[in-house]
This record gives sequence, C-alpha cells and structure tokens, in this order.
Amino acid sequence: MDILNADSRAKVIVQTLPYIKKFNNKTVVIKYGGNAMINEELKDAVMTDIVLLSLVGINVVLVHGGGPEISDMLKRVGKESQFVNGLRYTDEETMEIVQMVLAGKVNKALVQLLENHGGKAIGLCGLDGGIINAKKHTKVDVGFVGDIEKVDVTLINDAIEKGYIPVISTIGSGKNNEVYNINADTAAARIAAELHAEKLLLMTDVRGLLKDKDDENTLISVVNVSEVKALKNQGIISGGMIPKIDCCVEAVRRGVNRTHIIDGRIPHSILIEMLSDEGIGTMFM
Repeated sequence: MDILNADSRAKVIVQTLPYIKKFNNKTVVIKYGGNAMINEELKDAVMTDIVLLSLVGINVVLVHGGGPEISDMLKRVGKESQFVNGLRYTDEETMEIVQMVLAGKVNKALVQLLENHGGKAIGLCGLDGGIINAKKHTKVDVGFVGDIEKVDVTLINDAIEKGYIPVISTIGSGKNNEVYNINADTAAARIAAELHAEKLLLMTDVRGLLKDKDDENTLISVVNVSEVKALKNQGIISGGMIPKIDCCVEAVRRGVNRTHIIDGRIPHSILIEMLSDEGIGTMFM
C-alpha cells in the first residue's frame, strides 16, 4: 500500500465528518437534470452520491425533470416538440406522453438505479397524495403547463420517516382534475421550502453564476439574495439563468437555509458541495 496515498485518502474522509454531523437528520432537496441525467458515468456518480448521503443519515429528496426523454418519445410517435418562451407547448396528447415518461419511465428507472446502488427509494409524482396542486400558466398560452398553487409534503415526509429516498416527478393536479406539466426547478424550490430543507441543490450544465458567461474562471461563489436585482441590472444574471436563480431566491425567502447551482457535468459534484471545505458552484443565502 502507498502510505502517502492512504494518508491523503484518510484526510479526505476525516474532512467529511463535520459536514456529516452538521447535516445529520437534515433534509436536502436535489433537482436532477441536464447532462447528468443522460451521461451514464455521471448518472452513476449521482446515484452513488445520493445513496451515500442517505446512508450517513441525511434525508435526500430527488426531484427530476426529463425533457430529453419527453422529446425523444414525442419524436417516436411523430409529434414535433414546440417551445414558447422556453416552455414546452403541451397539448392534451403531449401531456399524456409527459405523464407517461416522467411519472413512469424516468421516475421508475431512477428508483431502480438508486436501489441497485444500495439505496431505499420510492417513486412519487405530484399527483400522489396531492403533492403539487397547480393552475394553468396564463402569461402565455402553452397548453397544459401549470403554475404551482400549493405543495403538500405529507406523503414525502412519511416516506422520509420510513427511510426512503423520495424520487419525485413534477406533474401537478388542477382543481378540476386537469394534469399539468410543472417546471422541475420551480417544483424543487417549493418542495424544499415546504420541507424546511437545509439545502436545495440545482444540478445544471454550467459551473454556476459567472461574471462573464464566456469565461468559466469568473465563477461567483456566493451571492446574497439582496444582490440579485443589481446583478440582473448589470446583465450578469441573464437568459436561462434568470428562472433558475429566481427559484433559488424564492427558496431562500421561503426559509431554505442555502441554495446552490452546481455543475452536474462534474462527477460527484453533490458530495463535493455537501461534504467538503471547497464546495462547488454558486451558493445563494
């Protein structure tokens, strides 16, 4: 055995102890999406990270999207994906496919992966136990796309208490039994708030918030939510980062201790953020 390498590994393990103690029995919500859902090596790392956190006593709730899988299924049935202001236009037929793909194929595949990695997982969708109550999005007409009215985390808490990792697909129920497609970032933020989560982690395909969007070395590590308006005015927060950061701000204002945008392209980015001194990505507080 290489004594120096063994010593280095031991120091890394010891470094995690204060964080394991700090987050023991606390809840962390992870929004899983982007390249980490497609790349098999990254997917394996994410599942390993989540199971490890669960085994050391941290309550993990996994909220997932599935845009590429939905697009793939629509293509298979000969239906073209249409987007309006970044939102998928969801007619009745598309909504049926969204429900099948998210609550069925993607959700159950993630449950199986977590189980295969030694975890204890249960698949849920926003329709189960009235988790997500929604109304039709009205800013633009995008069909059966919903805005969240209320989140009920009773069923999620029951699953956590029984030792499960809840895996949640973001489909919401309307007052007249309509089924709505819900943005996964928005749903994760509201679920984290209702769970009084210690952290919300949004996995993306970027390092975090950059001063210069074309230079990954300009990462802004920490942002106070009071600074967000000025950063928008300066154009630093722009484009697709606006809705993600709005979700982070909303979660903090609703009581989540810290929210993070982390780079899901980096293997084990969840563990680096949760259990190390260096952290990763951008933290909002």
